[in-house]
Amino acid sequence: MPSPLTRRPAALAALLALLAYGTLSAPATAQAGRDGGRPADEGAIGIRLLEIPANRVDDPRSRYFIVDHVNPGTTFTRRMEVVSTSPKPQRVELYAAAAAIKGNRFTFAPARTANELSSWIKLDRTAVDLPPRGSVPVKATVAVPAWASKAERYAVIWAQVSSAEPGPEGNVAIVNRVGIRTYLDVGPGGEPPSDFQIGRIVPQRTEDGQPKVTATVTNTGHRAIDVDGQLSLSEGPSSLSAGPFRVTRGTTLAPGDRADVTALLGRDLPDGPWKFRLTLHSGRIERTATGTLTFPEDPGTRGLPVSLDSPGRLALVLAGLLAVLAAVTGPFVLVARRLRARRRTRAGGSRDGELV
Repeated sequence: MPSPLTRRPAALAALLALLAYGTLSAPATAQAGRDGGRPADEGAIGIRLLEIPANRVDDPRSRYFIVDHVNPGTTFTRRMEVVSTSPKPQRVELYAAAAAIKGNRFTFAPARTANELSSWIKLDRTAVDLPPRGSVPVKATVAVPAWASKAERYAVIWAQVSSAEPGPEGNVAIVNRVGIRTYLDVGPGGEPPSDFQIGRIVPQRTEDGQPKVTATVTNTGHRAIDVDGQLSLSEGPSSLSAGPFRVTRGTTLAPGDRADVTALLGRDLPDGPWKFRLTLHSGRIERTATGTLTFPEDPGTRGLPVSLDSPGRLALVLAGLLAVLAAVTGPFVLVARRLRARRRTRAGGSRDGELV
C-alpha cells in the first residue's frame, strides 16, 4: 500500500494571520476542505477565546491571542469555543503545537510538533463532535513549571478537521486547521515593556505602477509585537485627500528585530506632494509619523525618503536641552540655597530642618 500523503492547504498561514484581526463576536474561521476550499454550503470551523484577563481588557491582541506574562510556577486557564457553520456534523481534533517567529512572521510548526510551551498546555478535551452549525466550549490549562527560565515562548492551540479521500496514489489525508496563537512571557517581577519605533519611510511604485509606502519598524521593547496600522494622505494636488489605506498585515517582530511594512494605495493617485499620517500599533502601543512625500513617476522605482514633520523631533530636542540645563544649573541652585541658609543662621541661629 502506498504511504498516505498528508497535505496542508497553502492558504493556512494566511488564514491564521487573519485570526488577529477578526471581531470578537464573529469567530475566526477557515474552510474545512482541500486546497482552494470546499463549496460554501459545506461550512467552516473556527475557534475563539471567550475570556480576556482583567489586566488586559484594553489590549486588542488579547481578544484573539493568548498574550500573558507570568512568574515561574504559575498555572492559569483560558476558556475557548469551537464553532462550526457546516450543515453536517464535524469531528474536530484539538491540540497545542509549536510556533516561532522567523523571517518577521509568526510561523507554525508542521503537524503536532511540540516545543516547551506547547508541552505546558493541556486541553480538557482532545476532540469534539460538533453538531450541524453548533459549538462546544473548551478549556486550556497552562502550567508553567517552577524551573522555567526567563524568556518569551510561542505556541498555537489548534482545531483541526481531517478527512480521507481516494487519490491516484492511494488515500489522501486532507487536513485543515485554525488556531489561537499563544505569546507567553515567563520571568520574575513585572511584565517586560513593549515598544517599537518607526524609522525611514519611502514612497515607491510597484512594477505595474501602483503607489505604495514602505516604513521601517524596529521592535525596541522586550516582547514580540504584531504590527498593524493605516496611512492617510491630505493636502495633495488640488487639495485632495485619500485613505486611510491599511498596512499589509502579518508582520511579527521579536525583540530587536526590524522589518519593512507596506501600505498599497490607489492606482489613480497623483504623484503629490502629499501630507501623510502613518499610525502603527501593536496591542496597547501606538506610534505615529507625519510628514510630506512625493511618489516617483516611473513604475518599479523608489522616491526619496520622506521629510518628517519636526514637532516630534523638536520635543525630543527640547527634552534633551532641559535635561542638560537641569544638570548644569542644579549645583548652582544648591549652592545658592546653602548661602541663604548660612546668612539666616548668622542672623538668628539655625532652625530645625534647615539646610546648612
